[in-house]
Amino acid sequence: MTMHKQRYASRLRGKLLYLSVTLLAMSAGYASRAYGEVLPAFLREHAGDALWAAMIYFGIRLIFTSWSKGWSAFAGLLLSWFIECSQLIQVPWLNEIRSTTLGALVLGRGFLVMDLMRYAVGILGAWFVDRYVLKAETER
Repeated sequence: MTMHKQRYASRLRGKLLYLSVTLLAMSAGYASRAYGEVLPAFLREHAGDALWAAMIYFGIRLIFTSWSKGWSAFAGLLLSWFIECSQLIQVPWLNEIRSTTLGALVLGRGFLVMDLMRYAVGILGAWFVDRYVLKAETER
């Protein structure tokens, strides 16, 4: 295989890996909300938001493959905090979007300081998984 094909195959493997973990984080986050009654109270309370932030991190890694893990974590934290802070803005058209299922999943409904901490933990956890668990897969 030529050097060009090897690089392309490596990038494709990386993209597929990040797509997979993005979808996994998304599914786990949704499941934590849909089936929260079977989870311990601590997980029921905090896991959904942390997994949402992890999904943001892995999505950034998927889209911006040239960014470092550190920059991706920083961008993910800024984006998730920005979205949380945007919940302080209460205008009719934005509240209409938030009233839909997709709008609520993406934009949330109400500002909570605790969510900022949950997002930080989710981003840190995703960064840790990326650095220490996925490292071997992305460096092949």
